[in-house]
Amino acid sequence: MDQTRAIWIKDPLAILADGAERGIVVRQGRIVELVPKGGQPATSAACFESGGHVVLPGLINTHHHFYQTLTRALPAALDRELFPWLQALYPVWARLTPENLELGVTVAMSELLLSGCTMTTDHHYVFPAGLEDAVDIEAAVTKRLGMRALLTRGSMNRSQRDGGLPPESVVQDEDAILTDSERVVAKYHQRGEEAMVQIALAPCSPFSVTTSLMKATAALADQLDVRLHTHLAETEDENEFCQQIHGCRPLDYIEHCGWLNARSWLAHGIHFNAAEMKRLGRAKTTISHCACSNQILASGCCPVCDMEEAGVGIGLGVDGSASNDGSNLMQEVRAAFLLQRARYGVGRVSHKDALRWATKGSAACVGRAELGEIAVGKIADLALFKLDELRFSGHGDPLAALVLCGAHRADRVMVGGKWVVLDGAIPGLDVSDLIRRHSAAARAMQYG
Repeated sequence: MDQTRAIWIKDPLAILADGAERGIVVRQGRIVELVPKGGQPATSAACFESGGHVVLPGLINTHHHFYQTLTRALPAALDRELFPWLQALYPVWARLTPENLELGVTVAMSELLLSGCTMTTDHHYVFPAGLEDAVDIEAAVTKRLGMRALLTRGSMNRSQRDGGLPPESVVQDEDAILTDSERVVAKYHQRGEEAMVQIALAPCSPFSVTTSLMKATAALADQLDVRLHTHLAETEDENEFCQQIHGCRPLDYIEHCGWLNARSWLAHGIHFNAAEMKRLGRAKTTISHCACSNQILASGCCPVCDMEEAGVGIGLGVDGSASNDGSNLMQEVRAAFLLQRARYGVGRVSHKDALRWATKGSAACVGRAELGEIAVGKIADLALFKLDELRFSGHGDPLAALVLCGAHRADRVMVGGKWVVLDGAIPGLDVSDLIRRHSAAARAMQYG
């Protein structure tokens, strides 16, 4: 598409925006007009007829582990809660190679794109020998697919020998972690509203890193002006671990380490009490809600509505494909809707809440206010869905149908004004070949 010419996404079936009944005009990667009912664009523009499409802001995934696509539904990890689940998987993940990681990342990001996701995060914290350039591999795939990404330089330095969960083969020492963190930020972190690749720093969790590394990472993130990410309050076991090792609850611990601020977003956030939620709200620390993973691992249910009432911003994350077993963000929207509706009732959770969490809420988690909303001046990251499948037959409200009837694949996806998904496919990607190579790599990794 000619980026110098405007395009009118005309007369959509429905659109997640007020005053845009006749669509929107995109020019040079931005939304420049909302066209109201009965109106015409003021801008000269080519037309994309979208009468068969529901138009959403591009969905934003705020928590993932791409490499885990290689260990979906692994028999040894089935029917386990978090800690024993991790212990079953760490020895397999220790066999991760650069070639396998590239395949795992490509599968995860492709699945996300096809589900209407235009920006994703990834939390990569496993660095066996030979995989020191993991973030570089992820950045290359990101560029190839044309998707936005906030890649986190994760870390673990507390192994089983030091009272942690991971084996020594997948952890690194603090100096190596901090040195590489500075390297990848300098090499890949883009600034400004049109940034495609950014870097955040992300020690894995309070039970897999030392206090020294937690504090040093917070200081480095402040120095480099990048975001911070970690798992927190995912299980009661984690709360007990913090009490036993650090003498305090997880939120007290990260505050002690310099993490309770607007720079940080936390994965899960299930087991906070009311006072802690208020502290999170005051600090402007946000939460990535991972509904599918939380249900599969029986970790609990994030109290999303209570958190929002306390001023905490909420985004959605698919989490790793070994706990979710999928990387489909549109399905995650439905899962979050159903889980929170069951918890809070029909009066407090609607389909629009779930869509808001995956768009504007997720944009707040990643610090990208220019994304996640269809409004004049915002970046033109969009997901267009058709309702021509059997699952939608007989629908009434098109936006509600996306969530209630279980949309799972976008027909078109636009990133920065460029189409990156056309007719439900990623141009140039041989999906059959990718599945063949990825499946072979997964078998080799799982069975050594």
